[in-house]
Amino acid sequence: RITILFSLFIDYSVPIITIKHFMRFYIMMSSGNQNIPDYFIMANFEEVVMVYYDTNMKTLEPRHDWARRLMVDDPQHWDTISEDGIHYEQVFRVDTDSFKQDSNQTGGVHIIQQYWGCEWDDETEKLDGFLQYGYNGEDFLTFDQETETWIAANPQAETTKLEWDGDTARTVLWTNLLAKSCPAWLKKYFIYTNGLLHIPELPSVSLLQKTPSSPVSCHATGFYPHRAVMFWRKDGEDLYEDVDQGEILPNHDGTFQMRVDLNISSINPEDWRRYDCVFQLSGVTEDTVTVLHKPVIRTNWEKIGIGNDQVVVLVILISIIGFTVHKKKTGERLRGCFHRNTEAKCVGERGLVYQSERE
Repeated sequence: RITILFSLFIDYSVPIITIKHFMRFYIMMSSGNQNIPDYFIMANFEEVVMVYYDTNMKTLEPRHDWARRLMVDDPQHWDTISEDGIHYEQVFRVDTDSFKQDSNQTGGVHIIQQYWGCEWDDETEKLDGFLQYGYNGEDFLTFDQETETWIAANPQAETTKLEWDGDTARTVLWTNLLAKSCPAWLKKYFIYTNGLLHIPELPSVSLLQKTPSSPVSCHATGFYPHRAVMFWRKDGEDLYEDVDQGEILPNHDGTFQMRVDLNISSINPEDWRRYDCVFQLSGVTEDTVTVLHKPVIRTNWEKIGIGNDQVVVLVILISIIGFTVHKKKTGERLRGCFHRNTEAKCVGERGLVYQSERE
Protein backbone atom coordinates (compact mmCIF):
# COMPACT_ATOMS: atom_id res chain seq x y z
CA ARG A 1 0.00 0.00 0.00
CA ILE A 2 1.46 3.33 -1.01
CA THR A 3 0.28 6.35 0.92
CA ILE A 4 1.19 9.87 -0.12
CA LEU A 5 1.31 12.07 2.94
CA PHE A 6 1.52 15.84 2.98
CA SER A 7 3.12 17.73 5.85
CA LEU A 8 2.70 21.39 6.72
CA PHE A 9 4.18 22.96 9.80
CA ILE A 10 3.86 26.21 11.70
CA ASP A 11 6.22 27.81 14.15
CA TYR A 12 5.41 30.78 16.35
CA SER A 13 8.71 31.01 18.16
CA VAL A 14 10.95 32.80 15.66
CA PRO A 15 11.41 36.51 16.50
CA ILE A 16 12.50 37.63 13.02
CA ILE A 17 10.44 40.13 11.05
CA THR A 18 10.76 39.09 7.44
CA ILE A 19 8.69 37.79 4.57
CA LYS A 20 9.95 35.18 2.16
CA HIS A 21 8.47 34.17 -1.15
CA PHE A 22 9.07 30.80 -2.71
CA MET A 23 8.73 28.61 -5.77
CA ARG A 24 8.69 24.86 -5.27
CA PHE A 25 8.51 21.81 -7.48
CA TYR A 26 7.38 18.35 -6.37
CA ILE A 27 8.15 15.48 -8.73
CA MET A 28 7.48 11.80 -8.20
CA MET A 29 8.23 8.66 -10.15
CA SER A 30 6.68 5.32 -9.17
CA SER A 31 6.76 1.73 -10.30
CA GLY A 32 5.06 -1.46 -9.17
CA ASN A 33 1.83 0.17 -8.03
CA GLN A 34 -1.22 0.65 -10.27
CA ASN A 35 -3.03 3.00 -7.89
CA ILE A 36 -0.81 6.03 -8.42
CA PRO A 37 0.56 7.65 -11.61
CA ASP A 38 3.94 6.55 -12.92
CA TYR A 39 5.01 10.20 -12.95
CA PHE A 40 3.65 13.44 -11.64
CA ILE A 41 4.89 17.01 -11.27
CA MET A 42 3.38 19.87 -9.32
CA ALA A 43 4.57 23.47 -9.07
CA ASN A 44 3.70 25.51 -5.99
CA PHE A 45 4.00 29.30 -5.74
CA GLU A 46 3.30 31.17 -2.49
CA GLU A 47 1.50 28.20 -0.86
CA VAL A 48 -0.78 27.95 -3.90
CA VAL A 49 -0.67 25.05 -6.36
CA MET A 50 0.11 26.61 -9.71
CA VAL A 51 0.18 23.66 -12.12
CA TYR A 52 -0.17 19.88 -12.07
CA TYR A 53 0.59 17.09 -14.50
CA ASP A 54 0.67 13.30 -14.35
CA THR A 55 0.89 10.45 -16.85
CA ASN A 56 -2.90 10.13 -16.99
CA MET A 57 -3.11 13.60 -18.54
CA LYS A 58 -2.09 14.96 -21.93
CA THR A 59 -1.22 18.53 -20.96
CA LEU A 60 -0.04 20.53 -17.98
CA GLU A 61 -3.08 21.73 -16.05
CA PRO A 62 -3.31 25.16 -14.36
CA ARG A 63 -4.71 24.80 -10.85
CA HIS A 64 -5.37 28.41 -9.89
CA ASP A 65 -7.13 31.36 -11.52
CA TRP A 66 -3.91 33.36 -11.87
CA ALA A 67 -2.20 30.42 -13.62
CA ARG A 68 -5.10 30.19 -16.07
CA ARG A 69 -4.71 33.92 -16.75
CA LEU A 70 -0.98 33.46 -17.28
CA MET A 71 -1.70 30.77 -19.86
CA VAL A 72 -3.69 33.35 -21.88
CA ASP A 73 -1.51 36.41 -21.22
CA ASP A 74 1.85 34.74 -21.87
CA PRO A 75 1.25 31.67 -24.06
CA GLN A 76 4.90 31.38 -25.05
CA HIS A 77 6.01 31.08 -21.44
CA TRP A 78 3.19 28.67 -20.70
CA ASP A 79 4.13 26.46 -23.67
CA THR A 80 7.74 26.40 -22.48
CA ILE A 81 6.98 25.31 -18.92
CA SER A 82 4.39 22.78 -20.19
CA GLU A 83 6.85 21.12 -22.54
CA ASP A 84 9.62 21.14 -19.92
CA GLY A 85 7.35 19.61 -17.28
CA ILE A 86 6.13 16.80 -19.53
CA HIS A 87 9.49 15.97 -21.12
CA TYR A 88 11.30 16.01 -17.78
CA GLU A 89 9.81 12.58 -17.09
CA GLN A 90 12.38 10.91 -19.33
CA VAL A 91 15.27 12.85 -17.80
CA PHE A 92 14.09 12.08 -14.29
CA ARG A 93 13.65 8.39 -15.08
CA VAL A 94 17.19 8.04 -16.48
CA ASP A 95 18.64 10.14 -13.64
CA THR A 96 17.17 7.95 -10.95
CA ASP A 97 17.53 4.49 -12.49
CA SER A 98 20.66 3.98 -10.40
CA PHE A 99 18.71 4.41 -7.15
CA LYS A 100 17.31 0.91 -7.39
CA GLN A 101 20.67 -0.70 -8.11
CA ASP A 102 22.45 1.28 -5.41
CA SER A 103 19.82 0.18 -2.90
CA ASN A 104 19.83 -3.43 -4.13
CA GLN A 105 16.07 -3.21 -4.69
CA THR A 106 15.21 -3.87 -8.31
CA GLY A 107 11.82 -5.53 -7.77
CA GLY A 108 8.62 -4.56 -6.00
CA VAL A 109 7.27 -1.08 -5.41
CA HIS A 110 9.48 1.98 -5.78
CA ILE A 111 8.75 5.65 -5.13
CA ILE A 112 11.31 8.28 -6.09
CA GLN A 113 10.71 11.92 -5.20
CA GLN A 114 12.43 15.15 -6.13
CA TYR A 115 11.80 18.36 -4.22
CA TRP A 116 13.46 21.56 -5.36
CA GLY A 117 12.95 25.28 -5.66
CA CYS A 118 14.04 28.63 -4.31
CA GLU A 119 13.17 31.23 -1.68
CA TRP A 120 13.55 34.99 -1.95
CA ASP A 121 13.54 37.59 0.81
CA ASP A 122 12.22 40.73 -0.88
CA GLU A 123 13.67 42.96 1.86
CA THR A 124 17.25 41.65 1.96
CA GLU A 125 17.19 40.27 -1.62
CA LYS A 126 18.70 37.07 -0.26
CA LEU A 127 18.10 34.00 -2.42
CA ASP A 128 18.26 30.38 -1.31
CA GLY A 129 17.85 27.28 -3.44
CA PHE A 130 17.19 23.72 -2.36
CA LEU A 131 17.23 20.34 -4.06
CA GLN A 132 16.56 16.96 -2.49
CA TYR A 133 15.85 13.43 -3.66
CA GLY A 134 13.92 10.85 -1.69
CA TYR A 135 13.64 7.12 -2.23
CA ASN A 136 10.78 5.02 -0.82
CA GLY A 137 9.92 7.61 1.80
CA GLU A 138 13.47 8.23 3.01
CA ASP A 139 15.96 11.00 2.27
CA PHE A 140 18.44 9.89 -0.36
CA LEU A 141 20.51 12.79 -1.77
CA THR A 142 20.70 16.54 -1.15
CA PHE A 143 22.56 19.10 -3.25
CA ASP A 144 24.79 21.51 -1.34
CA GLN A 145 24.85 24.80 -3.26
CA GLU A 146 27.85 26.21 -1.42
CA THR A 147 30.18 23.28 -2.10
CA GLU A 148 28.41 22.17 -5.29
CA THR A 149 28.51 18.60 -4.07
CA TRP A 150 25.95 15.96 -3.16
CA ILE A 151 25.24 14.76 0.37
CA ALA A 152 24.28 11.11 0.81
CA ALA A 153 21.61 10.54 3.44
CA ASN A 154 22.44 6.86 3.85
CA PRO A 155 25.05 4.31 2.73
CA GLN A 156 22.89 3.19 -0.21
CA ALA A 157 23.21 6.66 -1.74
CA GLU A 158 27.01 6.83 -1.56
CA THR A 159 27.58 5.30 -4.99
CA THR A 160 25.23 7.78 -6.70
CA LYS A 161 26.79 10.64 -4.72
CA LEU A 162 30.28 9.82 -6.00
CA GLU A 163 29.00 9.50 -9.57
CA TRP A 164 27.14 12.80 -9.43
CA ASP A 165 29.98 14.66 -7.72
CA GLY A 166 32.08 13.86 -10.78
CA ASP A 167 29.36 14.92 -13.24
CA THR A 168 30.29 18.53 -14.04
CA ALA A 169 27.41 19.04 -16.47
CA ARG A 170 24.87 18.03 -13.81
CA THR A 171 26.45 20.37 -11.27
CA VAL A 172 26.39 23.33 -13.66
CA LEU A 173 22.78 22.60 -14.64
CA TRP A 174 21.46 22.54 -11.08
CA THR A 175 23.59 25.47 -9.95
CA ASN A 176 22.08 27.60 -12.72
CA LEU A 177 18.55 26.36 -12.10
CA LEU A 178 18.68 27.11 -8.38
CA ALA A 179 20.59 30.39 -8.57
CA LYS A 180 19.25 31.91 -11.78
CA SER A 181 16.27 30.26 -13.47
CA CYS A 182 14.16 29.56 -10.39
CA PRO A 183 14.59 33.06 -8.89
CA ALA A 184 13.72 34.58 -12.27
CA TRP A 185 10.48 32.57 -12.42
CA LEU A 186 9.69 33.39 -8.79
CA LYS A 187 10.07 37.15 -9.32
CA LYS A 188 8.15 36.98 -12.59
CA TYR A 189 5.20 35.30 -10.87
CA PHE A 190 5.45 37.61 -7.87
CA ILE A 191 5.11 40.67 -10.10
CA TYR A 192 2.39 39.04 -12.22
CA THR A 193 0.28 38.02 -9.22
CA ASN A 194 0.70 41.30 -7.36
CA GLY A 195 -2.85 42.44 -6.78
CA LEU A 196 -4.20 38.98 -7.63
CA LEU A 197 -2.78 36.80 -4.87
CA HIS A 198 -1.81 39.30 -2.21
CA ILE A 199 -5.19 40.77 -1.27
CA PRO A 200 -6.02 39.58 2.27
CA GLU A 201 -9.23 37.59 2.66
CA LEU A 202 -10.78 37.39 6.11
CA PRO A 203 -12.10 34.06 7.35
CA SER A 204 -15.36 32.79 8.68
CA VAL A 205 -14.75 32.03 12.37
CA SER A 206 -16.87 29.55 14.33
CA LEU A 207 -16.83 27.96 17.76
CA LEU A 208 -17.34 24.21 17.51
CA GLN A 209 -17.80 21.47 20.10
CA LYS A 210 -18.22 17.77 19.48
CA THR A 211 -19.63 16.72 22.87
CA PRO A 212 -20.43 18.57 26.12
CA SER A 213 -17.09 17.40 27.58
CA SER A 214 -15.01 18.10 24.47
CA PRO A 215 -12.74 21.12 24.05
CA VAL A 216 -14.21 24.13 22.28
CA SER A 217 -12.54 24.57 18.92
CA CYS A 218 -12.15 28.03 17.42
CA HIS A 219 -12.10 27.35 13.69
CA ALA A 220 -11.24 29.89 10.98
CA THR A 221 -11.62 29.04 7.30
CA GLY A 222 -11.40 30.89 4.01
CA PHE A 223 -8.54 33.25 4.86
CA TYR A 224 -5.64 34.33 2.68
CA PRO A 225 -2.66 34.59 2.83
CA HIS A 226 -1.54 31.82 5.16
CA ARG A 227 0.49 34.21 7.35
CA ALA A 228 -1.95 34.17 10.22
CA VAL A 229 -2.11 33.38 13.92
CA MET A 230 -5.00 32.42 16.17
CA PHE A 231 -5.01 32.06 19.94
CA TRP A 232 -7.20 32.08 23.04
CA ARG A 233 -7.15 34.85 25.65
CA LYS A 234 -8.46 35.26 29.18
CA ASP A 235 -9.18 38.79 30.35
CA GLY A 236 -7.16 40.06 27.41
CA GLU A 237 -4.07 37.96 28.19
CA ASP A 238 -2.80 35.21 25.88
CA LEU A 239 -3.45 31.67 27.10
CA TYR A 240 -0.87 28.90 26.81
CA GLU A 241 -2.23 26.25 29.19
CA ASP A 242 -5.17 24.02 28.23
CA VAL A 243 -4.77 25.17 24.61
CA ASP A 244 -4.10 22.92 21.62
CA GLN A 245 -2.81 24.81 18.59
CA GLY A 246 -3.72 23.30 15.23
CA GLU A 247 -1.89 23.61 11.95
CA ILE A 248 -2.65 25.88 9.02
CA LEU A 249 -4.21 23.69 6.33
CA PRO A 250 -5.02 24.44 2.67
CA ASN A 251 -8.57 24.56 1.32
CA HIS A 252 -9.39 23.39 -2.20
CA ASP A 253 -9.99 26.98 -3.40
CA GLY A 254 -6.53 28.31 -2.51
CA THR A 255 -7.55 29.75 0.87
CA PHE A 256 -6.58 28.32 4.25
CA GLN A 257 -8.06 27.09 7.50
CA MET A 258 -6.82 26.66 11.04
CA ARG A 259 -8.14 25.93 14.50
CA VAL A 260 -7.13 26.26 18.14
CA ASP A 261 -8.81 24.22 20.89
CA LEU A 262 -9.55 25.31 24.46
CA ASN A 263 -10.05 22.76 27.23
CA ILE A 264 -13.06 24.08 29.15
CA SER A 265 -13.32 21.26 31.72
CA SER A 266 -11.90 23.43 34.50
CA ILE A 267 -13.67 26.66 33.51
CA ASN A 268 -16.76 27.69 35.46
CA PRO A 269 -19.68 28.48 33.15
CA GLU A 270 -20.03 31.95 34.67
CA ASP A 271 -16.45 32.70 33.62
CA TRP A 272 -16.85 31.74 29.96
CA ARG A 273 -17.34 35.34 28.82
CA ARG A 274 -13.86 36.17 30.13
CA TYR A 275 -12.38 34.06 27.33
CA ASP A 276 -12.15 34.96 23.67
CA CYS A 277 -10.54 33.63 20.50
CA VAL A 278 -8.41 36.05 18.48
CA PHE A 279 -7.54 35.69 14.80
CA GLN A 280 -4.85 37.90 13.25
CA LEU A 281 -4.04 38.06 9.54
CA SER A 282 -1.00 39.64 7.91
CA GLY A 283 -2.00 42.82 6.08
CA VAL A 284 -5.13 43.38 8.19
CA THR A 285 -4.99 45.84 11.08
CA GLU A 286 -8.08 44.71 12.97
CA ASP A 287 -8.30 41.44 14.86
CA THR A 288 -11.24 39.07 14.54
CA VAL A 289 -12.38 38.38 18.11
CA THR A 290 -14.93 35.72 19.07
CA VAL A 291 -16.12 35.58 22.69
CA LEU A 292 -16.62 32.19 24.33
CA HIS A 293 -20.40 32.20 24.67
CA LYS A 294 -22.47 29.01 24.85
CA PRO A 295 -25.31 30.15 22.52
CA VAL A 296 -22.89 30.72 19.63
CA ILE A 297 -21.15 27.35 19.90
CA ARG A 298 -22.11 25.04 17.04
CA THR A 299 -22.52 21.42 18.09
CA ASN A 300 -23.71 18.10 16.75
CA TRP A 301 -25.19 16.90 20.04
CA GLU A 302 -28.02 19.29 20.86
CA LYS A 303 -30.87 21.21 19.27
CA ILE A 304 -30.51 24.91 18.67
CA GLY A 305 -33.51 27.22 18.36
CA ILE A 306 -33.72 29.44 15.29
CA GLY A 307 -36.66 31.79 15.30
CA ASN A 308 -39.79 29.85 16.21
CA ASP A 309 -38.53 26.59 14.82
CA GLN A 310 -36.34 23.97 16.45
CA VAL A 311 -33.85 22.37 14.11
CA VAL A 312 -31.02 20.00 14.65
CA VAL A 313 -27.84 21.66 13.51
CA LEU A 314 -25.49 19.05 12.11
CA VAL A 315 -21.96 20.33 12.11
CA ILE A 316 -19.04 18.59 10.59
CA LEU A 317 -16.38 19.45 13.13
CA ILE A 318 -12.85 19.87 12.07
CA SER A 319 -11.48 17.09 9.91
CA ILE A 320 -7.77 16.95 10.48
CA ILE A 321 -5.62 15.23 7.88
CA GLY A 322 -3.24 12.69 9.35
CA PHE A 323 0.00 14.42 8.65
CA THR A 324 3.24 12.50 8.95
CA VAL A 325 6.22 14.49 10.21
CA HIS A 326 9.21 14.08 7.94
CA LYS A 327 12.08 15.11 10.23
CA LYS A 328 15.02 15.26 7.92
CA LYS A 329 16.67 17.77 5.64
CA THR A 330 13.47 19.21 4.25
CA GLY A 331 13.03 20.63 7.80
CA GLU A 332 11.01 23.65 8.80
CA ARG A 333 11.64 26.92 7.02
CA LEU A 334 10.48 30.30 8.20
CA ARG A 335 7.67 31.40 5.93
CA GLY A 336 7.30 34.87 7.39
CA CYS A 337 6.48 37.07 10.32
CA PHE A 338 4.50 40.23 10.74
CA HIS A 339 4.21 42.90 13.38
CA ARG A 340 0.96 43.27 15.28
CA ASN A 341 0.72 45.65 18.24
CA THR A 342 4.52 45.76 18.65
CA GLU A 343 4.67 41.97 18.94
CA ALA A 344 6.19 39.68 16.34
CA LYS A 345 3.88 36.96 15.09
CA CYS A 346 5.70 34.37 13.00
CA VAL A 347 4.51 31.58 10.78
CA GLY A 348 6.71 28.74 9.59
CA GLU A 349 5.99 26.17 6.91
CA ARG A 350 7.19 23.14 5.06
CA GLY A 351 6.43 21.80 1.65
CA LEU A 352 4.59 18.66 0.76
CA VAL A 353 6.34 15.49 1.79
CA TYR A 354 5.73 12.19 0.10
CA GLN A 355 6.18 9.08 2.18
CA SER A 356 5.68 5.53 1.07
CA GLU A 357 4.34 2.86 3.38
CA ARG A 358 4.49 -0.69 2.19
CA GLU A 359 2.42 -3.35 3.81
